[in-house]
This record gives sequence, C-alpha cells and structure tokens, in this order.
Amino acid sequence: MSLIPSIFGGRRTNVFDPVSLDIWDPFDGFFNSALATVPPSAKETSAFANTRIDWKETPEAHVFKADVPGLKKEEVKVEVEEGRILQISGERSKEQEEKNDKWHRVERSSGKFLRRFRLPENAKTDQVKASLENGVLTITVPKEDGKKPEVKPVEISG
Repeated sequence: MSLIPSIFGGRRTNVFDPVSLDIWDPFDGFFNSALATVPPSAKETSAFANTRIDWKETPEAHVFKADVPGLKKEEVKVEVEEGRILQISGERSKEQEEKNDKWHRVERSSGKFLRRFRLPENAKTDQVKASLENGVLTITVPKEDGKKPEVKPVEISG
C-alpha cells in the first residue's frame, strides 16, 4: 500500500511506524466482503444502473437526455405508464470472450438500467417522441398550452 517503494530491500511498511508511507484505508476489504453476498446478476445491473439523465423544461416541452453510449435503439426502451410515469430502460450486453483473448483492462460497464420519472399534469403523454443520436437518447414530452381561462367581466346592475 505504500506510495513509494521502500529503499530498504522491499521492507513492508507499517501503519504504526511514524515514518511509514502506508495510507490506512478504513474501507480496505470491506467492499469485497460486502459484495461477496450479492448475487452476480445484481452486480452486473448495478454497474450500468447509474445512467445519467438530464430533465429540462422549456416553454413547449419537457426534454429528457440520457447518455447511453454504444447502445442501439433496439437495446433501449421508452414507455409511458398509467399515472404519467415515464420509464426509460435498456441493457448493454457483455462482450463475448474468446479463448485467445488477453484482456488488459475492462472499464466499460454492462448490465441493465431502469429509470422512472413522474411527469407533471401538463404533459401530453400521448405525443411523446424519442430519438437516439451519437449515444444520447433524447425524449421530448410536449406540454399542454398553459392558457389561462378567459375571464369575462360581468356588469353589475342597480
């Protein structure tokens, strides 16, 4: 765990030695033991579950943008459920391993993701549009016109 290799012939440094270069990590080994009880399918799901989604409201619509790099439109699903719930889901499959392949680093995550958003009252859920371009999923939910009811003055007699 030392940041600089020891100059004393590979001597292990000690956390109780005041000149030691060890950095104590209170979580060292915690995550490995905690994840040992989690099923492998849950680990795969959690790896890709943090799909980032932005939601902005314009005068005309609610616009959602999700980063889904490397996914095809067949691998992403956009649904509107009862109660104005927008559901965005998808899955990135693991790359097939060949026996002759030698992996040096695996950083891209795989697994499933699912995000749900409750749409406001003014959302036109029957006119939702979605597009996927350059790894960005854009979902546009038009808004109902926010016209105020016409106020008609009433003349008072008497």
